[in-house]
Amino acid sequence: METIRAVSLTKTYGQGELAVTALSDVSITVDSGEVAALLGPSGSGKSTLLTALGLISLPDSGSLWLEGRQVLRDGRPVGDLAKVRRERIGFVFQKSNLIPFLTARENVSLALEINDRKGREVQARVEALLRYLDLGERMDHTPDELSGGQQQRVAIARALATSPAMILADEPTAALDSVRGRNVMELLRRVAREQRTAVVVVTHDHRTLDVFDTIHEMADGRFVEPSVDAASAS
Repeated sequence: METIRAVSLTKTYGQGELAVTALSDVSITVDSGEVAALLGPSGSGKSTLLTALGLISLPDSGSLWLEGRQVLRDGRPVGDLAKVRRERIGFVFQKSNLIPFLTARENVSLALEINDRKGREVQARVEALLRYLDLGERMDHTPDELSGGQQQRVAIARALATSPAMILADEPTAALDSVRGRNVMELLRRVAREQRTAVVVVTHDHRTLDVFDTIHEMADGRFVEPSVDAASAS
């Protein structure tokens, strides 16, 4: 089932001779359970596309549908985008960005509390997620008591807290060694399959390309013919 469909996204920074086209007529579809990679050099448009899909930095033009519901029309919001971001989109970044003085349990709980969800049901959800991600024995530890890989798993649990339709990850393995990086990517694939979540990952890590179902390579704000595909990477 189609989770996200973006059509003709365009984004330009600056004006006149200083204008830089970060996205140029980019279209992409990602299905539930699919893990898609965005590859390309710095400045190719990967992060701009990710923030557009996440409704963080809106494109100048183009349309976007999430779970069949249009949320952008010609670059303009359709409905409450902040609510859509909070409830239907999860984010994982290069650094876990956990609140240092909160435990793993509290960091994940916060994602639900900002959506006015509290009480025993929330705690049960949080504990189930942390156990699902093999953090059952670490849920009452603060980030400085966790390894880098464990911190990223807490970040993934936080992203999953609201049962989002889509998770967007920006270089989630960049701060990890090869073993922990692969563990995180395999975990994201497992999440996609078992939770039926669409996952889009910006990455430079060619060692984990076999994890992806689809590889999109970017250059100069456009998709180009991939230099490697998911099948050959495996």
